[in-house]
Amino acid sequence: MTYRVSNFINGETTESRSERFGAIFNPATGQQQGQVVLSTAAECDEAIAMAARAFADWSQTPPLVRARVLFRFKELMEQHRDDLARLISREHGKVFSDAQGELTRGLEVVEFACGIPHLLKGEHSLNVGRGVDSYSMMQPVGVCAGITPFNFPAMVPLWMFPVAIACGNTFILKPSEKDPSLSLRMAELLKQAGLPDGVLNVVNGDKEVVDVLLTDSRVGAVSFVGSTPIAQYIYATASAHGKRVQALGGAKNHMLVMPDADLDQAVSALMGAAYGAAGERCMAISVAVVVGDETADALVAKLSPLVVQLRVGPGLGQTPENEMGPLISREHLAKVRDYVDQGVAEGALLRVDGRGVSHGEGYFIGGSLFDEVTPDMRIYREEIFGPVLAIVRAPDYETALKLINEHEYGNGTAIFTCDGDTARDFTARVQVGMVGVNVPIPVPMAFHSFGGWKRSIFGPLNMHGPDGVRFYTRMKTVTARWPRSLRAGTEFSMPTMK
Repeated sequence: MTYRVSNFINGETTESRSERFGAIFNPATGQQQGQVVLSTAAECDEAIAMAARAFADWSQTPPLVRARVLFRFKELMEQHRDDLARLISREHGKVFSDAQGELTRGLEVVEFACGIPHLLKGEHSLNVGRGVDSYSMMQPVGVCAGITPFNFPAMVPLWMFPVAIACGNTFILKPSEKDPSLSLRMAELLKQAGLPDGVLNVVNGDKEVVDVLLTDSRVGAVSFVGSTPIAQYIYATASAHGKRVQALGGAKNHMLVMPDADLDQAVSALMGAAYGAAGERCMAISVAVVVGDETADALVAKLSPLVVQLRVGPGLGQTPENEMGPLISREHLAKVRDYVDQGVAEGALLRVDGRGVSHGEGYFIGGSLFDEVTPDMRIYREEIFGPVLAIVRAPDYETALKLINEHEYGNGTAIFTCDGDTARDFTARVQVGMVGVNVPIPVPMAFHSFGGWKRSIFGPLNMHGPDGVRFYTRMKTVTARWPRSLRAGTEFSMPTMK
């Protein structure tokens, strides 16, 4: 063990009073490299108090001034980009170039948030009645909280707190205890960029901390990304305590491959979308629905040797760079291996078996490819969150579309086709929140909003983009009259504009 990760409260790194700690492992070696404090409820209460105190001044800071802090933060993040990416790789395990890509996608949200003076402009109507004007104001919610997953230690927090603080809120970030260091480093860079103390706080911990954030009356909004069971718990608990909530859950993203698709393009897309980041992405493609046996046979024939040839190994220090790193933990590795075992037991055809890939004590598994998967199998129904791709054969387009629409998750999907009519019909009828046309991972740009449908999300508003601004602000509508003299008499009827 070489380091300890604590909290960042009211502008400084604080030593925790907790006697509980979680281990931080290097997934590539399986060795413990640090520990993270599991904070007490009292420490979380202290962070909320600091954030509530800072809100009074920060909410009154002009949006242009808030944006300038974010501009400086973005510049500092870019200056330290390589060091930040290495930090991600060491604690998460993803390959260095993927960590850099994660930072880029996160910084796109910072760029979006830098435009907050424009985004907070309200609406104005002159003369809604004689001498009466009406206008709206978008005002901050207050103290907001973000609970983020291990798979994107930079990108998902950057989906949340830049928009929140740009809107005038203060923020408490509870990162995953598996890879917490990046969150503290971002908080330090924000302070260096000029963010006042108490505006962004980082509290490490487990359910004890989470439950405080969900129930404390001073917290006005909660953002979450993680599994569906936890998302549902977050949503139910925080909503019951009067908070607005956006809770993004699990996924089982399908890619529909039509007979007229460019198969080389589809295979290349599947390789990156199914096996990139070892499949630990909420937007990973884990099911390919292929229309027609002839198309499926051709796709599997092209795909199988590429899966076998995947360069699997540590995310840092390899030349050429590996294409896929380890899974996050020993427990998750065992879970993914169990899913492969289950798929074989249920009768799916295992074309490529990744269970034989290993590197020392690291949490490695190779890419696995199943064919002839059916909707009743667990490997089809459940989110595996690992490098396992299932091929489902469909006789026609309508059957394929029905499969996607009937799945309980509706996060992301894609269609690969050369036919515009089919693509147009698919985008209109598919019951999924994010759709790609010949794009395998359709993560929206920061100026659009990210979010799924069905059991992939709980709450009415998605993340970043316009929905992010709406989530982190409350609308106030003012109707104003400036009479020249006092009106005669008292009116008891419903007021109307004349």
